[in-house]
Amino acid sequence: MPGGRLAVDCTAQGAVFVEADADVRLEVFGQPVLPPYPCVELLVCDVDDYTPVLGNPLVYMQLTRLRCGAFVLSVHTCHNIADGFGLIQFIKAIADLARGEARPAVLPVWNRENMFKARTPGRVRQDIFPGRASGIVTADTLPTPPTDMVSQYFWFGPKEIAALRNHLPEHLARSCTVFELLSTFLWRCRTVALGYQPGLPVRLVFRMNARGKYPPIPRGYYGNCVLRPMVEASVDDLCGKPLGHALELVRRAKLSTTEEHVRLTVDMITALHAHRHLDVDRAFHVVDTTRLGDEKIDMGWATAVGGGVPYITDPMSYYMAMKNGDGEVITVVSMFLPKPAMERLANEISIWTRRDAKKLIPSSM
Repeated sequence: MPGGRLAVDCTAQGAVFVEADADVRLEVFGQPVLPPYPCVELLVCDVDDYTPVLGNPLVYMQLTRLRCGAFVLSVHTCHNIADGFGLIQFIKAIADLARGEARPAVLPVWNRENMFKARTPGRVRQDIFPGRASGIVTADTLPTPPTDMVSQYFWFGPKEIAALRNHLPEHLARSCTVFELLSTFLWRCRTVALGYQPGLPVRLVFRMNARGKYPPIPRGYYGNCVLRPMVEASVDDLCGKPLGHALELVRRAKLSTTEEHVRLTVDMITALHAHRHLDVDRAFHVVDTTRLGDEKIDMGWATAVGGGVPYITDPMSYYMAMKNGDGEVITVVSMFLPKPAMERLANEISIWTRRDAKKLIPSSM
């Protein structure tokens, strides 16, 4: 459409839906059921090429029945249409109908044109991604060949979180959230693992749900409604100062998500003609999916025992809420890095989460 805008051709053809059967029991996925999942590529609808937005279906779904009566539901959706909350709302609507309800408990709402309007002239602020995208490619940001990239999941339970809080001043250790703590900690560890040169700026970009902020978002709105605060620090400050210093920067960025932040985000996206998803200038992107509400999906069949992002193919890290073998809620974090950097990252995380870590890490760290 004019101006590069996208439109949906409503053809009443429905979504791409695949039914499959697997001659395995749920136990093959491990106890407890945590990523990475075996043979996950067989559980996801085979999409030849989902990169082009134009001409592709909006939703691909696959339902795989297991020999024990359990089933796996996988969903691939076009992110231009819906964010994580919108996707979960869609699946919950399917669950409502599957249970025999006459209509979904929450009806879908669009009306985006009336809620999000760019100002004229628009404004740009440096602390909102990608506020200062230089476009300069340096030796630190050259892409790594896909064959040299590896994915890994890291688990953070109550013991690991308690160990990390020990590295903070008492007032921060008591008040910071798990998201704030993990994002700060992993930003630092990832920077060390990638070996960025001292003096270079590094950035943390995280997603925050704008629902509940201005403008009033009606219940049922399923479109993208995400803010992207950006934190910047030099390698020296991030890796050389106490962990609490960087955590204060992260908390300050979270508090910046005001009405003006929402308006600025709309201005910037409109100016760019796209909701850009970039790894700009040594930026670490994180997405917290622990509050999407997927654990409340009720198909009328059984209780969900696993889920999350099934496999990782981009540098964005996803936080997922799971349960370990003791029934404790843990945060599972995905990482996608060059193999040598992943090995250094795993070592950094191991050192910091040990009980005696404070004896091993200098106070300046």
